[in-house]
Amino acid sequence: MLKIIIPTIMLLPMALMSPKKLLWANTTMHSLLIASLSLQWLHPTYYPHKNLTQWTGIDQISSPLLVLSCWLLPLMIMASQNHLQHEPLARKRIFIMTLITIQPFILLAFSTTELMLFYISFEATLIPTLILITRWGSQPERLSAGIYLLFYTLISSLPLLITILHLHSQIGTLHLMMLELTHPTLTNSWTGILSGLALLMAFMVKAPLYGLHLWLPKAHVEAPIAGSMLLAALLLKLGGYGIMRVTLLMGPLSNQLHYPFLTLALWGALMTSSICLRQTDLKSLIAYSSVSHMGLVIAASMIQTPWSFSGAMILMISHGLTSSMLFCLANTNYERTHSRILLLTRGLQPLLPLMATWWLLANLTNMALPPTTNLMAELTIMTALFNWSAFTIILTGAATLLTASYTLFMLLMTQRGTLPSHITSIQNSNTREHLLMTLHMLPLLLLILQPELISGIPL
Repeated sequence: MLKIIIPTIMLLPMALMSPKKLLWANTTMHSLLIASLSLQWLHPTYYPHKNLTQWTGIDQISSPLLVLSCWLLPLMIMASQNHLQHEPLARKRIFIMTLITIQPFILLAFSTTELMLFYISFEATLIPTLILITRWGSQPERLSAGIYLLFYTLISSLPLLITILHLHSQIGTLHLMMLELTHPTLTNSWTGILSGLALLMAFMVKAPLYGLHLWLPKAHVEAPIAGSMLLAALLLKLGGYGIMRVTLLMGPLSNQLHYPFLTLALWGALMTSSICLRQTDLKSLIAYSSVSHMGLVIAASMIQTPWSFSGAMILMISHGLTSSMLFCLANTNYERTHSRILLLTRGLQPLLPLMATWWLLANLTNMALPPTTNLMAELTIMTALFNWSAFTIILTGAATLLTASYTLFMLLMTQRGTLPSHITSIQNSNTREHLLMTLHMLPLLLLILQPELISGIPL
């Protein structure tokens, strides 16, 4: 565990000391090395926990997410090069350092086996994200977006802290392995139900559940590209991961807790997909699509069957890579046309034919076309939900239909149609962008060959 965390922390002095010419090359290269080292965590084992130190351990649920977070750091650094090129050197260093600071916290949050440390690292990821949005966002509204993000997260996670302390006084330990061995302390009394609600609420806001999702489109639209990738690919997954970890502790949940969350998640998938059809802003559309995908993850992890957990796990990984890729594509458009409005950036296919290929691939992945892991995940989740209650097929089926329609709408709006008259000359797509898209797409296409690596099922 430490052989990944310590090199990640040592990237900080590297970002400070690197000479001007080698700043990007050094940080990207070394974070790619760390990412390739982290691939060993995917190696399947029979043991419940691998690489066990006192506070951290890696099992089948956390290893795919850990590898994903290591993999995305070089991609974020690569994606940010263009919009930082006119900034002074000191500011570039601070930006890269902010990105690197989040990384150890995310790694700790995903790998910790102790609830208190999990809470601390879960909250600590908030601060660098806030700095990214409020300092490097592109419009003045970024301040209100930062305030939304901060207060939504804080208000929901204070009850979580209180409940964790309460559990500690009840059981005497917060170590996950000990908690798995003790009997679930949360009974169906009012105290138990409210504790369960407090435990779930923080993750529901983070994941975001429909109804608690208002901070997400704001934060995504205002964040710089690295901030958007970070939010969509990693911080949303913290919510899903937290739900999976906490529901295992709570034993069979009472229905009073189950039904509202499940209903909201599935209904939200339907609602946000239909909101996407009416969006004018490209980044906002992608942000709302994340809400609908994470709704499926929440619904799956609430019914707590092995099938649904495995589907939620696969969907989290594939959605992390897909939405991150879509944000990168939206950013390449934004850097060329300086506009996120769909009407002003249409008809780009004749001008950037290779980029149009990436758009097509990313959109087909987003709407879960075979043979992608997205399809496998959605089918698994739908089967598990249908097995739990046959009525859910109406909601999930309608959500799938709407997902396909807004994805095709996005593809047609950006690539087809007549070119707007104000676009006279446009910059070519460059190798860095193509490499960025390849590094997003390649894992997605390779993972379908070996899906048990990310399915979260111990072999």
